[in-house]
Amino acid sequence: MHKKIAVVQSNYIPWKGYFDLIRSVDAFILYDDVQYTRSDWRNRNKIKTAQGEYWLSIPVKKKGRLGQLINEVEISTPGWAAAHWKTIEQSYRRAPYFAQMQAPIRALYEQAADLTHLTRINHLFIAGLCPLLGIHTPLYRSEDLGGVEGKNERLIHLCQALGAEHYLSGPAASHYLDEAAFAAQGITVSYMSYAGYPEYPQVYGDFQHAVSVIDLLFNTGADASAFMTRGAA
Repeated sequence: MHKKIAVVQSNYIPWKGYFDLIRSVDAFILYDDVQYTRSDWRNRNKIKTAQGEYWLSIPVKKKGRLGQLINEVEISTPGWAAAHWKTIEQSYRRAPYFAQMQAPIRALYEQAADLTHLTRINHLFIAGLCPLLGIHTPLYRSEDLGGVEGKNERLIHLCQALGAEHYLSGPAASHYLDEAAFAAQGITVSYMSYAGYPEYPQVYGDFQHAVSVIDLLFNTGADASAFMTRGAA
């Protein structure tokens, strides 16, 4: 039984707030049997480069696939992983902890190169980056836990599937979550806050919070988790 859970769509090399959410719960569910949204965080994220912020985007098949689920999205162009790693290496090789962190992160790219579906790539990176951040929360996939119809009903079902008594939601869901429906099933609801993260030493220009967590790892190494603590000095 996992008393507190979160349920979120997978993202590509997510920012630190995503991982802070994972470490705030007893179990985390990747919610990828829902509709894929274009121009979102599912297949892309930002890093910092000498030329400014840069989007790393995984090329995916879109033509004729309107309405596809996240776990149905396929990669369209081989070689993307090597290209992404080359850009990362060029951008962060002078970062203080690049030498320490490059081997495990490069290994994830080498494994990702052989995968055909976006959901598997995202799962690989999330699962692989968590230990580097000192996070050991178990990860589940919603498609493996069964489902029912309706937004609130599905989330309640996922909570029940893991025996959860508390659902920690991302802040954006507050406009549609039916907290009374959760309460009727003995499940309390609260919302994650992403306010109050401290800045950390960052290569290239003005500080930016909304970049991939790999930026944090290359710049702070084993101290990364300290900069994911909201309200810290």
